[in-house]
Amino acid sequence: MLEQRIQQHFIDSADLKYQTSQALSGAIAAAVQAMVASITGGAKLLSCGSGPCGALAQQFAALCVGGFERDRPELAALALVPDATWMATSTTEAVASPLARQVRALGQAGDVLLALTTSGNEPALLEAVQAAHERDMTVVALCGRDGGGLAGLLRETDVQICVPHDRPARVREVQTLVLHCLCDGMDAQLLGDQEISL
Repeated sequence: MLEQRIQQHFIDSADLKYQTSQALSGAIAAAVQAMVASITGGAKLLSCGSGPCGALAQQFAALCVGGFERDRPELAALALVPDATWMATSTTEAVASPLARQVRALGQAGDVLLALTTSGNEPALLEAVQAAHERDMTVVALCGRDGGGLAGLLRETDVQICVPHDRPARVREVQTLVLHCLCDGMDAQLLGDQEISL
């Protein structure tokens, strides 16, 4: 019984990836183009998310700086992480989201903010996106379901990559693959399209 349950996870994950590959590829390619334009223009990539999506944001920044599957110069990327330290520095009770504060402090025109979420409704993430727009940054929204409130905040110049599934675990599995596609796509655009030798 347990083994069947485990196997079903693999089947469901593979099915969703297969079903969304064509639907998401155009948006992923647009996100790659926006990120490459930012990097080659001397700007940087900021990434953020809450909960498990915050860990994915850190993974993305690490792959940009540390490299994906090829040796290349480091890409300017930074994960924004809300933690207890940020809350402790507040002098008022009604503070802006630590994510939004970090975007305002570090974001510049030409930068890209990668916002990761499964629901698209986390207030901290919505505030971070608004802060990015205040800084004339492009937003790449990697979300689930229907995009939630985040979808309504996006501008024409932003990119939405929406995994159409209600289950957060399935959404994050596809999001991890999307992050790998973004990293590989940037490498291909910056270094040329070549097969990876293992």
